Amino acid sequence: MLDKFWESLGGRLADRWAATLGPAVVFWTGAALAWLSRPDGLTTLRAAAERLARQPAPAQALTVVAALVAVAASAVVVQRLTTPAIRFLEGYWPPPLRGLRRILTDRARHREEGMEERWLQLKARIDGGTATVDDRAEHSRLESRLRRMPASGYHLPTRVGNTLRAGETRPMSKYGLNTSALWPHLWLLLPDVVRAEIGQARAALNAAAAAGIWALAFTCFTPWAWWAAPAGIGVMLSAYLLWLPARAEVYADLVEAAFDLYRTSLYQQLRWPLPVDPQQERRTGDTLSRYLLRGPDDDNPAFDDPR
Repeated sequence: MLDKFWESLGGRLADRWAATLGPAVVFWTGAALAWLSRPDGLTTLRAAAERLARQPAPAQALTVVAALVAVAASAVVVQRLTTPAIRFLEGYWPPPLRGLRRILTDRARHREEGMEERWLQLKARIDGGTATVDDRAEHSRLESRLRRMPASGYHLPTRVGNTLRAGETRPMSKYGLNTSALWPHLWLLLPDVVRAEIGQARAALNAAAAAGIWALAFTCFTPWAWWAAPAGIGVMLSAYLLWLPARAEVYADLVEAAFDLYRTSLYQQLRWPLPVDPQQERRTGDTLSRYLLRGPDDDNPAFDDPR
């Protein structure tokens, strides 16, 4: 739900492409090695180097600049593909995959129901004093896994999708706050150090997705070098099965923590009266979300005196 916000923010930072050149340089270095692996690779390289050496200095400089521009352009292209890739990995699939999405979403929901039932059984043993060490360890593992599942009705077909959706929907369950509607408002109120932490977590998430894109593209060099396919597939699987889920957990935790710690800043800045208990907060949070989404629909609540 927050992808559009980060896509917009990333678009404003796209001019700082130098920070994204590292993966591009690694990719094209690997491409050069794959090309040199051909039987005539070294011979062709020597011939190209000799032709470049015979060119005037301006032509040589222009060739180098063109190569750097190509590397930078590829980095920007991958950067632009990162957000669509994350959305696809979350489970936002096109209509032809709607049936598969429904099957996997139902499977995730049923798996959560089974984990919830088992968690309750283990909790009863722990509360009753009959739990073993293995029971407590299993209870802890289930609690961690259940934390990565969103509220009922918000499930997605993938692990990454459910992890991010859990972090985005939990403020709604706890405080009645619509995360996607209020996130830009809260972002402007967060201290610089908090925004830096969340920004770094999002950048790490994007970097993991970008690594998978680079790795997938690297498999295109298999006709030149047989090892390009296993290398690309290995990195891609590592990115999508290990790096991306771990970084999604960090980012989701920080988004939730931002609402936990700074949601009252929204009320104060908008001059809304602070709720006095959790039940009232959920009602007030829902009203505040609708107020910012669609404007006021009545005269309540009265604004607090700014003094």
